[in-house]
Amino acid sequence: MLIWRLLRTVLFAELFCFVSACTGNAQVFSAPTSSNRFGTLTSLDSIQTVRIDSNVFLINGQRPEASSPLQAPSGSISKLDLKSPAKARHEYEKGYQFLMKKDLEAAITHLTKSLAIYPSFVAAHNALGTAYLNQGQNQQAREQFSQAVALDDHLPNSHLNLGCAELALDQYDDAEKSLKTASSIAPLDVQLLTALTYAEFLNRDYPAVIATARRVHESKHEGSALVHYFAAGAFAAQDNLTDAQHEMEILLREDPKSPSITQYREILDQLHAKQAYLAAANPHSADEVNSSPTAVQDIAWRAKQALQDKKEEIQIAEAEAEPDPTCFECRMNPPIESGIAPSFSPLSAQSQAHLSASVLRVTVDEVAIFFAATDHGKSVVSLTASDIEIHDNSRPPSAVLAFHNESELPLRLGLIMDTSSSVTGRFHFERAAAVKFLETALTHKEDLAFVVGVNNSVLVVQDFTADHTLTTRAVSALAPGGGTALWDAVGFAADKLARRPETQAVARILVVISDGEDNSSKSTLKQAIAKAQRGEVAVYTVSTRDVSREEPSALIGDRALKTLSELTGGSASKPGSIHNLSASLADLQQVIRGRYLISYTPSSFQLDGRYRPVEIKAEKEGHKLTVYARKGYYASAPQSSSDR
Repeated sequence: MLIWRLLRTVLFAELFCFVSACTGNAQVFSAPTSSNRFGTLTSLDSIQTVRIDSNVFLINGQRPEASSPLQAPSGSISKLDLKSPAKARHEYEKGYQFLMKKDLEAAITHLTKSLAIYPSFVAAHNALGTAYLNQGQNQQAREQFSQAVALDDHLPNSHLNLGCAELALDQYDDAEKSLKTASSIAPLDVQLLTALTYAEFLNRDYPAVIATARRVHESKHEGSALVHYFAAGAFAAQDNLTDAQHEMEILLREDPKSPSITQYREILDQLHAKQAYLAAANPHSADEVNSSPTAVQDIAWRAKQALQDKKEEIQIAEAEAEPDPTCFECRMNPPIESGIAPSFSPLSAQSQAHLSASVLRVTVDEVAIFFAATDHGKSVVSLTASDIEIHDNSRPPSAVLAFHNESELPLRLGLIMDTSSSVTGRFHFERAAAVKFLETALTHKEDLAFVVGVNNSVLVVQDFTADHTLTTRAVSALAPGGGTALWDAVGFAADKLARRPETQAVARILVVISDGEDNSSKSTLKQAIAKAQRGEVAVYTVSTRDVSREEPSALIGDRALKTLSELTGGSASKPGSIHNLSASLADLQQVIRGRYLISYTPSSFQLDGRYRPVEIKAEKEGHKLTVYARKGYYASAPQSSSDR
């Protein structure tokens, strides 16, 4: 149809040129410029090329003053590059400078020399592939990017580059797969999702285009309005004019200053005209049409440390503030998706052994809370219900329905490793301690863990697995560099734990190894805590700060970690030195296995959305124990019977 052909013509007449300002991963890509394969429309010659911002596919654009010459756009680098000999690094840096000056022949010469000295130089393979891509030697570029991926498959930028080369070679199916891999590693990177949307569009995977565009739209995506253009094209390709029109309207609202605004409006006008024509020609046609409801902002680089400290102090104060008396979000949001635990979880007397995902919904006046107890730092694993005293909204429960040790439950463990520049000096010890911790924590045959590295981006280096070999490989592949989006990582990991479908009760634990300094997150500490609370995820933090560092930023980081853990029912550990990290993680493993689940019926309970504080006390053989548990919950309104 005319509208679809118009969208195609504008899309495929574009020149895609995105140049990374990042050393080790500069890239320039020209998408197919000929529209012959789709046919041309001479009547639309007046429509000019839609220009896409040159930064559109950057992964978190590189800070100009970045000190590391090997820093990748995502803030992640390969540990192999840290081993590069001085001569190889020297040739690489010279090649990169020539690449930035667009002296491609000189760049290729020096980058080739660098790889001759050190063939495992991932950044040099990426840079050499970029030079070849700029020269139009697309197959050579693909080979270089493939080698970068083969050497280290944990870097999203290498997969992104490979996808770009495959697009240049018209290998759209392969390109979509490469960009999906990149996005699975850096799932919160909206720029990468934008690139994926484009590849899906070229591959004519229209349902995927629409789904990915929605993912972008649901995130903070200022500057990524372009995805709505691709979504409009996908809907138009499926003769869905209503939704195509809707996407173009969103595009105009989100990007009113685009240099392509005239073309956008013309396309929208034609969509209106076409739909009006169909309605006039066939009054029932409107009922037959489905009607469902630039470059991303670079992550702000750390300002002066004093300003950063002040920002984090404000976030801590916000998180520690008294809860709102009424849950506004509970009233405004639609029912949660299946498998996501709400602020509190119902637990019938018959469900002590199995708490299916469908049970984790607010349907009855029963509350289930996880907690841990320690005696002088040692986990207490022999508590009974008679050792526990609980008050809900300052009153004892009317009935305790169930009580059992969580060590009986399979473990779902998320490990977040801070890989920012601030931990560089002690990262080797952190990595070794994390590997040992995972080996001892996953003891049940049904236990599963995933590993996330966090710097400027959130990188899933290993998805849920019970295989110690895979988790060890993932942790060992991490290398420090870049800023820290810690609260983004905590929120993502908490969601990941909560959203995993389960057929039985599981213990959801998140362990964070970090210095607590956040300078790159889009979300706040309070928002990260809220996600963990909603998902019934207990967050345990281990500070990597050396006790000798007493500057304000270090102390604030520890305070942030303590706030995060205490408000989610976990605990905060401060080893004091990197050499004590392994011992702290060993103690943490005992605490995790010493958690309990208690369910009860509160007194004078009403599902009114109000906040109800909870206090749990424990005593064993005359010793008052330290209890780690949530501080309260919102009595959310019940869901409809159809949702149960």
